[in-house]
Amino acid sequence: MDISRRTFLKASVTGGLAVSALGFDLRPAHAAVRQLKIGNATEYRTVCPYCAVGCGTIAYVHGSGGLNTKNTVIHVEGDPDSPINGGTLCPKGASQMQLAISPRLRHQPLLRRAGASEWEEVDWDTAMDWFARKFKDSRDASFRERDDQGRVVNRADGIAWVGSATVSNEDAYLITKTMRAMGLVYIDHQARI
Repeated sequence: MDISRRTFLKASVTGGLAVSALGFDLRPAHAAVRQLKIGNATEYRTVCPYCAVGCGTIAYVHGSGGLNTKNTVIHVEGDPDSPINGGTLCPKGASQMQLAISPRLRHQPLLRRAGASEWEEVDWDTAMDWFARKFKDSRDASFRERDDQGRVVNRADGIAWVGSATVSNEDAYLITKTMRAMGLVYIDHQARI
C-alpha cells in the first residue's frame, strides 16, 4: 500500500479528532511539564580537552557523591559565555562526554619499569616520585653552568617543556617561570584562554 504524505496528514488529523470525540481529554497530557535531565545537576565550567583552541564548555554532573551515589557526567554543551566559541562546539568537542564516562578511562597512572614488557598500575605518589626523579636526573645530566665562551648561562639543554592548551594564561605564566627557574630554555606554550 502506497501512502502519500497528504493522505498520512489527513489520517492523523482525522484520528486526533476521533480520539477527542470519543471523550478522551488530551489537555492534561499537553499541559504536563517535562523536567530537564540537567534540572538537578551541578554545573561545571571547563575547557574542551581536544585541540589548542580552548573552547569553553559546561559539564553537568549528577549525583551528590554520598554513600550510595556516584557523580556522573550527564551532559556537556558549549559555554555561550565563552568569547572563544560562543557556545558552539565542533564534533569532537560535542562528543567529549563520551571521554568522561568511557569504561576504558583509567583513573590510576600506569608505569612500565625499565626492561619490563607490561604496564603496572601505581598510585599517584609513586608516579609523581618517578617523574620528579627522572626530571632531576635529566636536569643534572644536561645542566651547563657556562657556555663555550665561559659566560654564565645556568641552563639545562636536555629537557624541553610544552604547555597545555587548556590552562589559562596565568597558569601558563607560572609554569613558564617555574621551568625557567629550573634552567630550561626550550619552552613552548599554546594557551588560548
